[in-house]
Amino acid sequence: VAGLVTAFGSGAMTNSIGEIADSTMLFVIGANPSEAHPVIAAKMRQARRKGAGLIVADPRRTELAAMADVWLRLNPGSDVALLNGLMHIIIRDELHDKDFIGHCTSGFDAVAETVKNYPPERVAEITGIKPALLEKAARLYGQAERAQIFYTLGITEHCWGTDNVLSIANLAMLTGNIGKPSSGVN
Repeated sequence: VAGLVTAFGSGAMTNSIGEIADSTMLFVIGANPSEAHPVIAAKMRQARRKGAGLIVADPRRTELAAMADVWLRLNPGSDVALLNGLMHIIIRDELHDKDFIGHCTSGFDAVAETVKNYPPERVAEITGIKPALLEKAARLYGQAERAQIFYTLGITEHCWGTDNVLSIANLAMLTGNIGKPSSGVN
């Protein structure tokens, strides 16, 4: 897994729970906040009422998946391929934040080279997600003004859990969704 590197720290949450309600995009992957983190789920529902978009990547149809703009019902264990596919589309469609990448990160060329190998058709074979859904999710996340990613044990407790988390961090940095209010990785 190639990775972007940034000067921002690596705490459990990059932003406060209170900021969730002001996000414009919520991306939930490997998590079921409605059951495991009800306060965070309540803030997510509040953000939705304010018009925030919602992408849920989970093999199960959770409460949040049922209300999502896009439910990415991926094959278990295919998280890195999904995230690489989203980054592939974001770079291909020039939705990445070039200024943020240039000023706050290093390693972009390595990430771009890696995700070049994950076009939607290949990702569909690995994840079971139709290319049209992958495209829609990438556009929604890539165009969001203030996006937050939420993950928990559903992606960390794999032997490739570190790669999953690094890929999530790469996606957030690729779009400049680190270091500003109501954005980040949680």
